[in-house]
Amino acid sequence: MELTVAARSDVGMIRSGNEDAFFAHATRERGVFIVADGMGGHAAGEVASEMAVQIVSRELQELTEVQGEEARNRVADSLRIANRAIYDRTIQESDKQGMGTTASVLVVSGTRYLIGQVGDSRVYLLRDGALRQLTKDHSYVQEQVDAGFLTPEQARYHPYSNVITRCVGASDTVEPDTYSGELKLGDVFLVASDGLTGMVDDRRLQQLLLSRASAGRVVDALIAEANYRGGLDNITAVVVQVLVMDGFGADAPTGEAPAFGG
Repeated sequence: MELTVAARSDVGMIRSGNEDAFFAHATRERGVFIVADGMGGHAAGEVASEMAVQIVSRELQELTEVQGEEARNRVADSLRIANRAIYDRTIQESDKQGMGTTASVLVVSGTRYLIGQVGDSRVYLLRDGALRQLTKDHSYVQEQVDAGFLTPEQARYHPYSNVITRCVGASDTVEPDTYSGELKLGDVFLVASDGLTGMVDDRRLQQLLLSRASAGRVVDALIAEANYRGGLDNITAVVVQVLVMDGFGADAPTGEAPAFGG
Protein backbone atom coordinates (compact mmCIF):
# COMPACT_ATOMS: atom_id res chain seq x y z
CA MET A 1 0.00 0.00 0.00
CA GLU A 2 1.22 3.49 -0.83
CA LEU A 3 -0.40 6.70 0.30
CA THR A 4 0.24 10.35 -0.39
CA VAL A 5 -0.71 12.43 2.62
CA ALA A 6 -0.90 16.12 3.43
CA ALA A 7 -2.20 17.82 6.57
CA ARG A 8 -2.47 21.43 7.65
CA SER A 9 -4.27 23.58 10.21
CA ASP A 10 -5.08 27.27 9.83
CA VAL A 11 -6.36 29.76 12.40
CA GLY A 12 -8.96 31.14 9.97
CA MET A 13 -9.97 34.76 9.49
CA ILE A 14 -11.65 35.53 12.83
CA ARG A 15 -10.12 33.57 15.71
CA SER A 16 -6.95 34.72 17.47
CA GLY A 17 -5.83 31.22 18.45
CA ASN A 18 -6.06 27.73 17.02
CA GLU A 19 -7.86 25.06 19.07
CA ASP A 20 -7.62 22.40 16.34
CA ALA A 21 -4.97 19.69 16.39
CA PHE A 22 -4.08 16.89 13.98
CA PHE A 23 -1.86 13.86 13.51
CA ALA A 24 -0.89 12.25 10.21
CA HIS A 25 1.50 9.33 9.83
CA ALA A 26 1.77 6.89 6.93
CA THR A 27 4.03 3.93 6.13
CA ARG A 28 3.76 1.17 3.53
CA GLU A 29 1.89 -0.94 6.07
CA ARG A 30 -0.65 1.51 7.44
CA GLY A 31 -1.69 5.09 8.09
CA VAL A 32 -3.18 6.84 11.11
CA PHE A 33 -4.88 10.23 10.74
CA ILE A 34 -6.59 12.24 13.49
CA VAL A 35 -8.34 15.61 13.62
CA ALA A 36 -9.50 17.13 16.92
CA ASP A 37 -11.37 20.41 17.40
CA GLY A 38 -11.14 21.68 20.96
CA MET A 39 -13.48 23.85 22.96
CA GLY A 40 -13.18 25.73 26.26
CA GLY A 41 -11.89 29.12 27.35
CA HIS A 42 -8.39 30.26 28.38
CA ALA A 43 -6.69 28.05 25.78
CA ALA A 44 -8.32 24.97 27.35
CA GLY A 45 -9.68 23.85 23.96
CA GLU A 46 -6.17 23.79 22.60
CA VAL A 47 -5.09 21.63 25.54
CA ALA A 48 -7.98 19.18 25.02
CA SER A 49 -7.39 18.72 21.29
CA GLU A 50 -3.64 18.24 21.75
CA MET A 51 -4.22 15.69 24.51
CA ALA A 52 -6.70 13.76 22.37
CA VAL A 53 -4.36 13.63 19.38
CA GLN A 54 -1.35 12.59 21.43
CA ILE A 55 -3.16 9.94 23.48
CA VAL A 56 -5.07 8.37 20.59
CA SER A 57 -2.01 8.25 18.32
CA ARG A 58 -0.01 6.63 21.13
CA GLU A 59 -2.71 4.06 21.88
CA LEU A 60 -2.94 3.09 18.19
CA GLN A 61 0.81 2.91 17.65
CA GLU A 62 0.82 -0.90 17.47
CA LEU A 63 -2.48 -1.32 15.62
CA THR A 64 -1.83 -2.94 12.24
CA GLU A 65 -4.93 -5.10 11.69
CA VAL A 66 -8.08 -3.01 11.21
CA GLN A 67 -10.59 -5.76 10.49
CA GLY A 68 -12.81 -7.30 13.14
CA GLU A 69 -14.29 -6.50 16.52
CA GLU A 70 -10.95 -6.37 18.31
CA ALA A 71 -9.72 -3.57 16.05
CA ARG A 72 -12.98 -1.63 16.47
CA ASN A 73 -12.69 -1.93 20.23
CA ARG A 74 -9.06 -0.80 20.11
CA VAL A 75 -9.96 2.40 18.26
CA ALA A 76 -12.98 3.07 20.50
CA ASP A 77 -10.91 2.41 23.62
CA SER A 78 -8.23 4.86 22.48
CA LEU A 79 -10.90 7.57 22.44
CA ARG A 80 -12.25 6.47 25.81
CA ILE A 81 -8.74 6.67 27.32
CA ALA A 82 -8.32 10.17 25.91
CA ASN A 83 -11.74 11.09 27.25
CA ARG A 84 -10.88 9.96 30.77
CA ALA A 85 -7.54 11.80 30.77
CA ILE A 86 -9.11 15.05 29.58
CA TYR A 87 -12.03 14.74 31.98
CA ASP A 88 -9.69 14.08 34.92
CA ARG A 89 -7.77 17.23 34.05
CA THR A 90 -10.98 19.29 34.07
CA ILE A 91 -11.59 18.04 37.61
CA GLN A 92 -8.04 18.73 38.79
CA GLU A 93 -7.51 22.17 37.20
CA SER A 94 -10.19 24.81 37.67
CA ASP A 95 -9.16 26.77 34.57
CA LYS A 96 -9.75 23.66 32.45
CA GLN A 97 -13.37 23.13 33.51
CA GLY A 98 -15.68 22.76 30.53
CA MET A 99 -12.96 21.86 28.07
CA GLY A 100 -13.44 19.07 25.56
CA THR A 101 -12.77 18.18 21.97
CA THR A 102 -14.12 16.40 18.95
CA ALA A 103 -12.03 13.56 17.55
CA SER A 104 -12.16 11.83 14.18
CA VAL A 105 -9.71 8.96 13.68
CA LEU A 106 -8.99 7.21 10.38
CA VAL A 107 -6.79 4.09 10.24
CA VAL A 108 -5.99 2.43 6.91
CA SER A 109 -4.14 -0.86 6.59
CA GLY A 110 -4.00 -3.57 3.97
CA THR A 111 -7.26 -3.42 2.07
CA ARG A 112 -9.47 -1.81 4.73
CA TYR A 113 -10.14 1.36 6.66
CA LEU A 114 -11.46 1.86 10.20
CA ILE A 115 -12.86 5.07 11.70
CA GLY A 116 -13.51 6.22 15.26
CA GLN A 117 -15.73 9.27 15.77
CA VAL A 118 -16.83 11.60 18.56
CA GLY A 119 -18.28 15.05 17.80
CA ASP A 120 -18.74 16.86 14.51
CA SER A 121 -15.36 16.70 12.83
CA ARG A 122 -15.81 14.50 9.77
CA VAL A 123 -14.30 11.83 7.54
CA TYR A 124 -15.22 11.84 3.84
CA LEU A 125 -14.40 9.39 1.06
CA LEU A 126 -14.08 10.38 -2.59
CA ARG A 127 -14.47 7.23 -4.70
CA ASP A 128 -15.07 7.00 -8.45
CA GLY A 129 -15.82 10.72 -8.54
CA ALA A 130 -18.53 10.58 -5.84
CA LEU A 131 -18.06 12.14 -2.39
CA ARG A 132 -19.59 10.45 0.66
CA GLN A 133 -19.53 11.48 4.31
CA LEU A 134 -18.53 8.35 6.22
CA THR A 135 -19.19 9.72 9.71
CA LYS A 136 -22.32 11.12 11.31
CA ASP A 137 -22.12 14.31 13.36
CA HIS A 138 -22.90 14.16 17.07
CA SER A 139 -24.75 17.48 16.96
CA TYR A 140 -28.07 19.06 17.78
CA VAL A 141 -28.89 19.80 14.15
CA GLN A 142 -28.03 16.25 13.06
CA GLU A 143 -30.49 14.93 15.65
CA GLN A 144 -33.10 17.29 14.20
CA VAL A 145 -32.36 16.04 10.68
CA ASP A 146 -32.63 12.42 11.85
CA ALA A 147 -35.99 13.22 13.47
CA GLY A 148 -37.26 14.84 10.27
CA PHE A 149 -37.54 18.34 11.74
CA LEU A 150 -34.79 19.87 9.59
CA THR A 151 -33.47 19.25 6.10
CA PRO A 152 -29.68 18.93 5.69
CA GLU A 153 -29.66 22.35 3.99
CA GLN A 154 -31.58 23.95 6.87
CA ALA A 155 -29.21 22.32 9.33
CA ARG A 156 -26.20 23.90 7.63
CA TYR A 157 -27.46 27.42 8.32
CA HIS A 158 -29.21 26.77 11.65
CA PRO A 159 -28.12 29.08 14.52
CA TYR A 160 -27.32 26.00 16.63
CA SER A 161 -25.30 24.27 13.92
CA ASN A 162 -22.17 24.35 16.10
CA VAL A 163 -23.80 22.74 19.15
CA ILE A 164 -22.43 19.21 19.62
CA THR A 165 -24.09 16.51 21.70
CA ARG A 166 -21.06 14.30 22.31
CA CYS A 167 -17.41 15.19 22.83
CA VAL A 168 -14.19 13.85 24.32
CA GLY A 169 -13.64 15.05 27.88
CA ALA A 170 -17.01 16.53 28.85
CA SER A 171 -17.95 13.65 31.16
CA ASP A 172 -16.27 10.63 32.70
CA THR A 173 -17.42 8.32 29.89
CA VAL A 174 -18.02 8.65 26.16
CA GLU A 175 -19.32 6.24 23.53
CA PRO A 176 -17.48 6.60 20.21
CA ASP A 177 -19.00 5.52 16.91
CA THR A 178 -16.94 3.26 14.65
CA TYR A 179 -17.18 2.67 10.91
CA SER A 180 -15.24 0.37 8.60
CA GLY A 181 -15.01 -0.59 4.95
CA GLU A 182 -12.89 -1.78 2.04
CA LEU A 183 -10.17 0.34 0.46
CA LYS A 184 -10.08 0.83 -3.29
CA LEU A 185 -7.26 2.02 -5.52
CA GLY A 186 -7.74 5.74 -6.18
CA ASP A 187 -9.69 6.44 -3.00
CA VAL A 188 -9.22 9.90 -1.49
CA PHE A 189 -10.04 10.47 2.17
CA LEU A 190 -10.62 13.84 3.83
CA VAL A 191 -10.49 14.21 7.61
CA ALA A 192 -11.56 17.72 8.61
CA SER A 193 -12.75 19.97 11.40
CA ASP A 194 -16.01 21.87 11.06
CA GLY A 195 -14.06 25.02 10.31
CA LEU A 196 -13.76 23.54 6.82
CA THR A 197 -17.03 21.62 6.44
CA GLY A 198 -19.10 24.40 7.99
CA MET A 199 -17.82 26.92 5.46
CA VAL A 200 -17.51 24.78 2.31
CA ASP A 201 -20.43 22.65 1.14
CA ASP A 202 -20.02 19.05 0.01
CA ARG A 203 -20.34 19.88 -3.69
CA ARG A 204 -17.40 22.28 -3.53
CA LEU A 205 -15.39 19.84 -1.40
CA GLN A 206 -15.96 17.24 -4.11
CA GLN A 207 -14.74 19.60 -6.83
CA LEU A 208 -11.56 20.40 -4.93
CA LEU A 209 -10.83 16.77 -4.03
CA LEU A 210 -11.30 15.74 -7.67
CA SER A 211 -8.30 17.87 -8.59
CA ARG A 212 -5.35 15.96 -9.99
CA ALA A 213 -3.07 18.14 -7.88
CA SER A 214 -0.83 16.80 -5.12
CA ALA A 215 -2.33 16.18 -1.68
CA GLY A 216 -0.51 19.25 -0.39
CA ARG A 217 -2.00 21.52 -3.05
CA VAL A 218 -5.47 20.10 -2.41
CA VAL A 219 -5.16 20.82 1.32
CA ASP A 220 -4.02 24.37 0.58
CA ALA A 221 -6.98 24.85 -1.79
CA LEU A 222 -9.46 23.55 0.79
CA ILE A 223 -8.18 25.92 3.47
CA ALA A 224 -8.07 28.85 1.06
CA GLU A 225 -11.69 28.16 0.08
CA ALA A 226 -12.85 28.12 3.71
CA ASN A 227 -11.06 31.40 4.37
CA TYR A 228 -12.48 32.94 1.19
CA ARG A 229 -15.97 32.09 2.45
CA GLY A 230 -15.36 33.81 5.78
CA GLY A 231 -12.98 31.58 7.77
CA LEU A 232 -15.16 31.88 10.86
CA ASP A 233 -13.41 29.05 12.74
CA ASN A 234 -10.08 27.25 12.82
CA ILE A 235 -9.66 25.07 9.73
CA THR A 236 -7.94 21.68 9.65
CA ALA A 237 -7.75 19.26 6.73
CA VAL A 238 -5.96 15.94 6.21
CA VAL A 239 -6.05 14.52 2.67
CA VAL A 240 -5.06 10.88 2.05
CA GLN A 241 -4.71 9.60 -1.52
CA VAL A 242 -4.51 5.81 -2.05
CA LEU A 243 -1.99 5.39 -4.87
CA VAL A 244 -0.92 1.74 -4.67
CA MET A 245 -2.64 -1.40 -3.37
CA ASP A 246 -1.45 -4.99 -3.63
CA GLY A 247 0.79 -4.29 -6.59
CA PHE A 248 -1.70 -2.09 -8.44
CA GLY A 249 -0.85 1.56 -9.16
CA ALA A 250 2.18 3.58 -10.08
CA ASP A 251 5.09 3.96 -7.70
CA ALA A 252 5.15 7.29 -5.90
CA PRO A 253 6.67 8.25 -2.55
CA THR A 254 4.53 8.54 0.53
CA GLY A 255 4.77 12.21 1.41
CA GLU A 256 4.20 14.90 3.99
CA ALA A 257 3.86 12.57 6.99
CA PRO A 258 4.35 12.06 9.89
CA ALA A 259 3.05 15.32 11.26
CA PHE A 260 1.57 16.73 14.43
CA GLY A 261 -0.19 20.04 14.34
CA GLY A 262 -2.29 22.24 16.51
